[in-house]
Amino acid sequence: MTNIISIKFLGAASTVTGSKHLLKTPDKNILIDCGLFQGIKSLRLKNWEPFPVPVNQIDTVIITHAHLDHCGYIPLLVKSGFNGKILMTPPTRDLVEIILRDSAKIQEEDADRANKFGYSIHTPALPLYTVSDVEKSLELFETYNDKQWVILSPNICFRFLKNGHILGSCFIDMKCFGKKIVFSGDIGRSKSELMAPPTKIDSADFLLMESTYGNRLHSNENAMDELSDIINTTIHKKGNILIPSFAVGRAQELMHMILQLKKHLHIPDIPVFMDSPMGADATEILSNYPAWHNLSTQDCNALHNNITIIRDWHETEKVISKKGSKIVIAASGMLTGGRVLEYVKHYIENKKNTILLAGYQAEGTRGRALLEGAHELKIHGKYYKVHANVCEISSLSAHADQREMLNWLKQFTKKPEKIFLIHGEPIAQEAFRVKIKDELGIDSIIPTQNEEFTLFTTS
Repeated sequence: MTNIISIKFLGAASTVTGSKHLLKTPDKNILIDCGLFQGIKSLRLKNWEPFPVPVNQIDTVIITHAHLDHCGYIPLLVKSGFNGKILMTPPTRDLVEIILRDSAKIQEEDADRANKFGYSIHTPALPLYTVSDVEKSLELFETYNDKQWVILSPNICFRFLKNGHILGSCFIDMKCFGKKIVFSGDIGRSKSELMAPPTKIDSADFLLMESTYGNRLHSNENAMDELSDIINTTIHKKGNILIPSFAVGRAQELMHMILQLKKHLHIPDIPVFMDSPMGADATEILSNYPAWHNLSTQDCNALHNNITIIRDWHETEKVISKKGSKIVIAASGMLTGGRVLEYVKHYIENKKNTILLAGYQAEGTRGRALLEGAHELKIHGKYYKVHANVCEISSLSAHADQREMLNWLKQFTKKPEKIFLIHGEPIAQEAFRVKIKDELGIDSIIPTQNEEFTLFTTS
């Protein structure tokens, strides 16, 4: 038996998607996160490749949070033969279930549409996984609360610590053969309408740290003021405001902010629609976990009672054709799929309308294309001219920016021996690596796909 403890990067290495990090130890091999690759085609194709290590060599999976790029590969792993426990917090478990069901349903629908209209190079087009595959995965889920120590083996234990990103999201604080390894997941903002700030951690021997905004600072502008200005300007033009949004986390915060603006008469009382069955389910789950967010019971009830939730696909057409200005929040947040594309097709060619980007836009997505000034978008085989106003409120992001990540690192009284920068694009990672070295004197490593590093050896 080997006495080496190593880490292998199976995803989110020099990219922001597909988070999978395999910790290999003499006791157990532990996969931290199990996400889908998204964005450019070369990344998406990785989802169809055989898993890079034998699945029977993985003993346990731990999930940091319920976004698709951190949990969306679970059904494929199970389909490939994994039958160990998949550990997460209770809110994450509920959110992962609805996200995986939605993902499977969309993949099945996309495959059916491709076969019907013949725009796939594959005959027949197949989904990555089905709802039935998701059902098998759910049987392996096991939940633990934050701060609760979980024993994995005589030499390994860990606990979840809230990291402020979305409902249920956590750092993984692990003791492994006498060393401390911390996995950041996605680090949240220091100030948020919805979430408490990330938990302070005082030490680590090894740190795997996200770097999404490693080269950027979020706007210092008040997000509520920016949102108010954008909504009022669009209403003045008699246009519609479309906000592509992640259905989990970002959508609920946006809904709350819009209701607050209405309550204080900063914007007119125009209709607000949340068009995402998954977002509707996530909003209900929010009410079930009051200890995991900042909203009161009254605030949660307001999200249900004062915003029209669209579940049925046929209602989408009615909302699109409804006269008068309106605000529509719809998934997906990076315009990679989902109901939001129907709104984009109808709204993007009208200069009265606004498309408001309120979260990270990964390379190769339609959202990134809009952010970079694309003059047209291709949706379901057809091109649409971009005439609508496209704007961004970066301070609405659920990811900490460079300054916030550095401030969180500065709380460590014991500096990590090694920091591995993950979940970031190369330019952002290199900028953050230099910043960490200059301000904290710590050397960081930027791993590449499938690269493996020895952390230490046991005696």
